[in-house]
Amino acid sequence: MRSITSSAPIRRVRREAARRSRRRPAIVATGVAFAVLVTAGVTATAPTSQAEASGSLANFALASYTTPILSDAPAGAIGADEISTAAREALAAADTSIAAATTVTADIAASGLDVGRADTAVDTAALQAAAERLEAGDLLPAPLVPALTDDVTALIASVDEHVAGLRGSLDAAVALKAEQEAAEKARLEAEAAAAAEAAAAKQSPSSGSSGSSGSSAPSPVYAAAGTSAAEAQAIARNMIAGYGWGDDQFACLVSLWQKESDWNTLAHNRSSGAYGIPQALPGSKMATAGADWQTNAATQISWGLGYISGRYGTPCGAWSHSQSVGWY
Repeated sequence: MRSITSSAPIRRVRREAARRSRRRPAIVATGVAFAVLVTAGVTATAPTSQAEASGSLANFALASYTTPILSDAPAGAIGADEISTAAREALAAADTSIAAATTVTADIAASGLDVGRADTAVDTAALQAAAERLEAGDLLPAPLVPALTDDVTALIASVDEHVAGLRGSLDAAVALKAEQEAAEKARLEAEAAAAAEAAAAKQSPSSGSSGSSGSSAPSPVYAAAGTSAAEAQAIARNMIAGYGWGDDQFACLVSLWQKESDWNTLAHNRSSGAYGIPQALPGSKMATAGADWQTNAATQISWGLGYISGRYGTPCGAWSHSQSVGWY
C-alpha cells in the first residue's frame, strides 16, 4: 500500500514541472481563442440593447475562470484563495490521518495483546486515492475543487474514528495487563513471605520447652475466635448501615465472603497468604483496623468493608468483579 506521506512531496515537484510545461502553450492558446471570440462577437453582433451586450460572452468568461491550487504567480499571491487553502489543509490532514493509522496498527502488533477487536488494521486506500485526486486537481476549474476537498475530509473523519477506537482498545488492554501483573506480583510476594514465615517457625524453639535460654519472643499462639459464620454476618449487617448500604448489598457481601473464607475468622490460604474473613493479602494489612486482626471477626469485617468501599464502591461491585476474574 503506497503511503501519501512519503510520496506527496515528490509527486508535487513532478506535477509542478509538468504543469509549467503545459501551462505556457495553454496560456497562448487560450489568449488566441479569447481574442478570436471577442472579435467575432464584436463583428457579428450589434449593440442593439443593454441585454444583448451582457449575453453569452460574459457567461463564457465566467465559466472558463479557473483557480489553480498551485500557481506560477509571484510569491505572496500563490494559492491565496479560500478554495486552494481548504484543499491544502485537507491534504495535510490526510497525511496526518494516514500516519496515525499506520502507527496504531504497528503499536497493536508490537504489544502482542488481544485488544478485543478483529479489525486491528485501518484501511486507508480510499483516503489515499481521494487525496491523490485532489492533489491532481490543481488545473481544474475552481468550482470542481471543493467537491474533491469534501471527499477527502469525509474519508479523514472515517479513518480518524477507526484509529481512535483502536487506540482506546489498546490502552484498555495495556491497563488490564498491568493490573494482572501487579496482582500476580503481590501473590508471589505473599507466597514467599508465607514460606519464609513457615521456615522461621520450624527453626524457633517450641513455646513449652523448659530450660530455653533464647531471648527471642515465642511464636504466637492463635486462639480460636469463637465467632460463628452467622455471628460474623450479624456483625457485618450492623456495620454496612454506616455505609448507607441496604439488604441487596448485604446479600452480595454474604456471597463474596462465603466464597473467600466461609466467613471463617481464621481462614488462611497457604498458597497466597491471604487471611481472615475478607482474605486480606497479606493479612497484616488488617492491622490498620485493630491489633487483634488475627482473631477478631469485627476487626476483620471493619477492614474488609473499608477496602470494598474504597476499591469497588459497594459489595455488589466487588462481587461482580470476583465473579468476572476470580478475585477481588
